[in-house]
Amino acid sequence: MSYFCAMKTIKRALISVYHKDGLDRIVLALRDLQVEICSTGGTFDFITALQLPVVPVEKETGYPAILSGRVKTLHPKLFGGILARRDCAADLEELSLYNISPFDLVVVDLYPFEESVTSGASEEEIIEKIDIGGISLIRAAAKNHSDVLVISNKQQYPALLEILTQRNGITSLSERKRFAAEAFLTSSHYDTAIFSYFNRDAHLPCFSLHFGQSQTLRYGENPHQQGRYYGPPHSLPKQIHGKELSYNNLLDVEAGIELIHDFTAPTVAIIKHNNACGCASHPSLLTAWERALFADPLSAFGGVIVVNQPIDSSVAQAMDTLFFEILAAPAFTKEALDILTAKKNRIILSLSPQPLPNEKARTLLHGLLVQEHDYAVEEAHHLKPTTHKKPDDTQIEDLIFANKIVKHSKSNAIVLAKDQMLIASGVGQTSRIDALRHAIEKAQRFGHSLEGAVMASDAFFPFPDCVEMAHKAGIKAIVQPGGSVRDVDSISYCNANQIAMVCTGIRHFKH
Repeated sequence: MSYFCAMKTIKRALISVYHKDGLDRIVLALRDLQVEICSTGGTFDFITALQLPVVPVEKETGYPAILSGRVKTLHPKLFGGILARRDCAADLEELSLYNISPFDLVVVDLYPFEESVTSGASEEEIIEKIDIGGISLIRAAAKNHSDVLVISNKQQYPALLEILTQRNGITSLSERKRFAAEAFLTSSHYDTAIFSYFNRDAHLPCFSLHFGQSQTLRYGENPHQQGRYYGPPHSLPKQIHGKELSYNNLLDVEAGIELIHDFTAPTVAIIKHNNACGCASHPSLLTAWERALFADPLSAFGGVIVVNQPIDSSVAQAMDTLFFEILAAPAFTKEALDILTAKKNRIILSLSPQPLPNEKARTLLHGLLVQEHDYAVEEAHHLKPTTHKKPDDTQIEDLIFANKIVKHSKSNAIVLAKDQMLIASGVGQTSRIDALRHAIEKAQRFGHSLEGAVMASDAFFPFPDCVEMAHKAGIKAIVQPGGSVRDVDSISYCNANQIAMVCTGIRHFKH
């Protein structure tokens, strides 16, 4: 029978699993088919307790488990039985020479490495959960899928049970190849998790995707599009209440988390379409909320709110007057949750303190674009004065505040701010002057005075038209990266009109 249509009957199985739930039905079905089972340690004890025949690995190999169980299955008699090619005469001769019996089924799962990391276990405990023998058995069986069926996690038990009970343990090549693919997916995800743990200190410039797990989203960018999130479940904020998250919800939540991450003072950000339509910092979180909403209450309707402080009942009561999709905060009092969860579809998320990823990626055609995360956050010492007039202390605070927001705004981006409050912004425009014009018009439409406000630009000014327009609107201080061949034109205009301008030397362009 050819390789491409070979049917194989399971006659001999090697089983070594960490999780035993569901295994009883598998071994009973194997017993009914008179399949010989070889097993290790705890799995051997589990099968023996069911009063079923099972061969201990030690009898097969002639060696006991050593090094406190670190070495149990790493032996030629086991791997020879898995890797031997049944259509290769030389392989079969060696099996006979060394008295090795082939395996047709390998059932292995892996030590719970990720669970150990998440549980806060010690480094010694975590290291001991790096599986060596199990991952090797899985890879060997998957490699020899032409002859061996590999089961690499307990989620595959129902499919295996169907093979055993409905088809008398007979498998097709295409079936074994599919299980092999799943086995390599399991091993890839497992190695990625281990790499990520070690890379927390090593900071190697390598991007890895945790494609082993996924979560179905309410829908994609539009309701007719399906959406999924790939990644460890703990990487998402914990959902306390509300309807299922959508693709757009997560994009806005991420935008808010990344923005709020740059602030240490109590801060509220209101996100709409990945941009802040409201943002304010204040010692009083309630005041910060009121000021964030004041900037643009129209755009805030249906928005996503992200806060870096716990929510109490007074803040929750104030927020409850607005229709919003999502509220994410580090914690909530019981009274606050009682208020906020009265609306059944409102999504409430709990933010856990965790670092931002080292790298970011986006799909492009049939590949990925990957770049280092933009960790740069400019403080007072990064602001290099370029004009005769220097910003005062209050202006410096506002310039830093505005620069943080413009960093997280879609380019071309302009942010106007005053007293640690976003007044208006122009985002996603095809020219910088249009971004500024939009911001000024928006501020005027909501009755906000720009007299004494500051302006932040995510990139340099190619012409002095922006600083001229900003000056006429009442702007008194400007922060920008600098670096234009015509910087001197903007600086000269500022000098002539008593405007303070500082440059950071860092561009925060965001497509």
